[in-house]
Amino acid sequence: MKIFTPLEATRTLPLVRRIVTDVMERGRELKELWNRSDLAPHEETRTHALARELEELYQELQQIGCSFRSPDFTYGLVDYPAVIEGRPVHLCWRDDEPDLRWYHAPNAGFAGRQPIPEHLLVAATPTI
Repeated sequence: MKIFTPLEATRTLPLVRRIVTDVMERGRELKELWNRSDLAPHEETRTHALARELEELYQELQQIGCSFRSPDFTYGLVDYPAVIEGRPVHLCWRDDEPDLRWYHAPNAGFAGRQPIPEHLLVAATPTI
């Protein structure tokens, strides 16, 4: 399992943002189809295709080292394993946020988010 610094996780955001956009589109479509009681055969085929596509997208996120955390597709919520102040945490980004600024304890979830200390978000300036 990869452990990210906030700067490393931030560098993945352009790609993660694109993948999460695809997850949200397919997930919402699948959820809409699942909520219907009478699917036509082509719609059943579509649900299977969407489920496969979602699994592939989740695997892409896992290959990067992060995970999608919004099973109802309300928000595109992504966690990255990290260590802050010597404690294991999850860096937490949501698709409506412009950048990565939050973390939480592994068992705290979104409600337990705290701001990432500012000094961890700034790249070290090389000394001359």
